[in-house]
Amino acid sequence: TLRIGFVSAVLATALGTLAAVALTRSGRFAGRRLFTGIIYAPLVMPEVITGLSLLLLFVATNAERGFWTVTIAHTTVTMSFVTVVVQSRLLSFDRSLEEAAMDLGANELTTFRKVTLPLIAPAILAGGLLSFALSIDDFVITYFNAGSNVTFPIFVWGSAQRGVPPQVNVFGTVIFVVALTLMVVNVLYQRRREGQAA
Repeated sequence: TLRIGFVSAVLATALGTLAAVALTRSGRFAGRRLFTGIIYAPLVMPEVITGLSLLLLFVATNAERGFWTVTIAHTTVTMSFVTVVVQSRLLSFDRSLEEAAMDLGANELTTFRKVTLPLIAPAILAGGLLSFALSIDDFVITYFNAGSNVTFPIFVWGSAQRGVPPQVNVFGTVIFVVALTLMVVNVLYQRRREGQAA
């Protein structure tokens, strides 16, 4: 479950960031409406339809269901969330900083790497964490595409039919405590930075 979550989060973050940059910086290009529809479709489609569609795709291509089919399915769904988060940041930050860098001789790639990327890094990180959380939590799409692989949500679902074992409570508690700890650390870090800035 963690391996699938990590790999799909990395892929979704990279692809979602590129999609956000393309939608905000490329202006009008051929196929923009189709591209936008494809990117945002997983946000509005029911998970059952998405999972079944991906299953039919994997069956049609004779792909063996397992780690990679689940990873591809999770990446397909979660990259939409990354795109939305990063796109909102790209639309809101000051473009004059990029223009200043280019006026000083930086090319587009250097400007993106040294100016744009650091400014949108918090949004990229937020999108990555969101995609990771969605991946380890997903049951429906995983159930359709996992084959013989058992992820934590599928394990919980199978165990609940026979009575919930104590391991489920332990894992649930660990996930909750880790998430709560990370949230508290983040809040304290942000407050400390605001205090230093003041």
